[in-house]
Amino acid sequence: MTPSSTANRVSAPHPQNTNVPELAWKQRYASLGPDFVVALSPTPLPEPYWVARNRPLASALGLPQPWGSNDALLQTFTGNTAPAGAAQSASVYSGHQFGVWAGQLGDGRACSLGELQGLEVQLKGAGPTPFSRRGDGRAVLRSSIREFLCSEAMHALGVPTTRALCITGSDAPVWREERETAAVVTRVAQSFVRFGHFEHFSHGQQHGKLKTLADYVIDHFYPTCREHVGDGAQPYVALLAQVTQRTAEMVAHWQSVGFCHGVMNTDNMSILGLTLDYGPFQFLDAYDPAHICNHSDTQGRYAFYKQPNVAYWNLYCLGQALMPLIDDQEQAIAALETFKTHYPQALATRFAAKLGFSQAHDTQRPLIEMALKLMAQDRVDFTIFWRHLSHWAAGMDLADARVRDLFMDRAGADALLQAFRALHAQDDTDARAAVSTRMLRANPKYVLRNHLGELAIRAAKAKDFSVLQALQTVLEDPFDEHPDHEAWAGFAPDWAAGIEISCSS
Repeated sequence: MTPSSTANRVSAPHPQNTNVPELAWKQRYASLGPDFVVALSPTPLPEPYWVARNRPLASALGLPQPWGSNDALLQTFTGNTAPAGAAQSASVYSGHQFGVWAGQLGDGRACSLGELQGLEVQLKGAGPTPFSRRGDGRAVLRSSIREFLCSEAMHALGVPTTRALCITGSDAPVWREERETAAVVTRVAQSFVRFGHFEHFSHGQQHGKLKTLADYVIDHFYPTCREHVGDGAQPYVALLAQVTQRTAEMVAHWQSVGFCHGVMNTDNMSILGLTLDYGPFQFLDAYDPAHICNHSDTQGRYAFYKQPNVAYWNLYCLGQALMPLIDDQEQAIAALETFKTHYPQALATRFAAKLGFSQAHDTQRPLIEMALKLMAQDRVDFTIFWRHLSHWAAGMDLADARVRDLFMDRAGADALLQAFRALHAQDDTDARAAVSTRMLRANPKYVLRNHLGELAIRAAKAKDFSVLQALQTVLEDPFDEHPDHEAWAGFAPDWAAGIEISCSS
């Protein structure tokens, strides 16, 4: 269905501001040619409206302010009009899904507009593409709100991630498990190239195209891979090594904040080490290492504790895809094996900060293991434990029950706190205050729990976006106390356990 054939369904522009802003769009990835991207026209949505906007990111992209009254931008970010200079396209890739080779995939509901200020802008949910595989190419309001909020929540936590610029909505019906309404989330990243892009050209024996892709990624995002080049294969080994390091650091950050991705297929793995494709994600409530957040993951492949091993497996798939460009297999294996040192080092650094230390040390490991074991045993809330411990650290008073009361095993909690205090035995009053301050900067008070997202979604379905806006504000500064929203830092209500998220989320 072309835009012209549905023009009668699209609302006329509002009179406030119909000027299309002049933006300097670039088409670096699309310039690789038709083997990499397919030109397309998004399918318009009737009577679009703003749901959420990210003003700081809009400023970074050079969008005019204020933009909430700009109907031209509303139409652009719904996919109803093409901005001048943009080249709407979808990219092709392949991948392993739940450990099984799935063959050709591609952007089934994402339309790239090109780049602004070095950042690629994609419309997710703007209609079918050549890679939709019988899907409708749409996103629903529910999933778009989840992605928008979590992208920005992760960014505020310091986790490498794609970003979210805005959500536009429409009352057009979309069918998932039930009738829902359509939405488009505009997401932004330096690049949306995935492991699956490399797998696509490698499995298709298109080694020339594979080299073109690898050279593009190196030239634009990993230029140091060409330093001290002694032979033709070395840049691609260096690329594999750097992607391995970034992926290890990303997953370590996930584990340190209790984030479950839910569907770590190779086509959902960013070549830049960014958290990509927010579908059935979840932040842990009660700490359960074996927690499975994806209702579709019946075998538990992507359980929380398995995420590091899955990342390692996915990197091996990337390594196999790059082998046509690498003569020395041993070099490739050595690059991949660095995950086994990068990941534990990155995780130790993250947990050292959570414990109030500026550097990781082997003496901290027993305390970390003790804390996680005790938390798992008593199903203690992950975020609340670390935040309470951060406040407790200012005095380290064993009579202070704010941490102890989180546990059923009070003796175990007492032993944990004594061990924590022993590690900081040299700290005086001022030093303890500094420890607490460091911990409060490493342990967020607020994360996007499932039930908080659900509250925003329920209100938004009734066209009330106030909860979403308030939650967005809180999550943009998750380490602040935000006393007016104290309830959002509390335990998940009983009904939250009934929330099911799946690959359609």
